Amino acid sequence: MNNKLSVTSRILVAFASGALVTVFFLPAWRIDLFAPQYPEGLMMNIWINGLTGDVDIINGLNHYIGMKHISVDMFPEFKFLPYVVGFYMLLGIVIAITGSRKFLLLYLILIVIGGALAMYDFYQWGYDYGHNLDPSAAIQVPGLSYQPPLFGHKRLLNFDAYSFPDVGGWIVIAASALAFGVWLAEWYHQRKLNKK
Repeated sequence: MNNKLSVTSRILVAFASGALVTVFFLPAWRIDLFAPQYPEGLMMNIWINGLTGDVDIINGLNHYIGMKHISVDMFPEFKFLPYVVGFYMLLGIVIAITGSRKFLLLYLILIVIGGALAMYDFYQWGYDYGHNLDPSAAIQVPGLSYQPPLFGHKRLLNFDAYSFPDVGGWIVIAASALAFGVWLAEWYHQRKLNKK
């Protein structure tokens, strides 16, 4: 049994891991808010190490309902996420060079774990942000929380909130899917060889 990846698979894994560099230059996630007074919408871009967009306007609006001030400092993840992405890129290059199937399997497991942890962390932040409100806020609606959606759409008072991957995030998803596709293609090819 051949324990090495094909040359094509190695190239594809190298391409997938190299594509992750885009998250250093493109936002990974975005939250859009639409309301009658903001028909053009407000947007917050989440990068692996910062925030951009209409953050100041969103903070001004959220102040009235007692939500915390959004700032880079409230996300300790920004300090180590660039290193995590760098690790995934390095591991992908190691797989491309060595052609190790075991390393590819480890890579895929780490992708699943990393993705699950990222979503859980984002959910936890959203829960705290939407539930832990200032009791002295100007506008208070008993029993109402303002947790933004983890993925998709949610109505928050008169705002429609949307949460989706941004360009960098879609590239990460596509790169991960490519790595899984390589694994499946290699598995299928090896299965055919074993039958012969």
